[in-house]
Amino acid sequence: MKNFKKGFTLIELLVVVAIIGILASVVLASLNTARAKGADAAIKANLANIRAQAELVYDSATPNSYAAVCANTNVVNAVAAAASAGGATVGAVNAAATAVLAVCHQAADKWAVQSPLKTSGTWCVDSAGTSASRTLFMAASAGVCPAS
Repeated sequence: MKNFKKGFTLIELLVVVAIIGILASVVLASLNTARAKGADAAIKANLANIRAQAELVYDSATPNSYAAVCANTNVVNAVAAAASAGGATVGAVNAAATAVLAVCHQAADKWAVQSPLKTSGTWCVDSAGTSASRTLFMAASAGVCPAS
């Protein structure tokens, strides 16, 4: 009669652990990409909501003006949420935008907001109807999104 012991050898166990480790690293890499795209979607949504709020500010001002857009609580909160999602901070009103600074620009006849995206580039929204990705940053007191 032979006495066989049931169980796994150390080599078999190490092979299984290595395979699980490789699969886990592939899944985690995919999740990081999805997280970054989700953050970008949040930034775009926050900046898109500013458009409607800016028009409410314009209509409630006498005479009609965008001069108080960046002081509006809802706009301030939306810019802060976009900056937070992109890993940036909020800059002063009419300050120059940077890769780590979300900014809101206002004037009597126009407004613009730009925030860094999590993946690359920035997202810019303005009163002229622009809502697009940009590689250039707004200059101080620009009031409109950069050309590209």
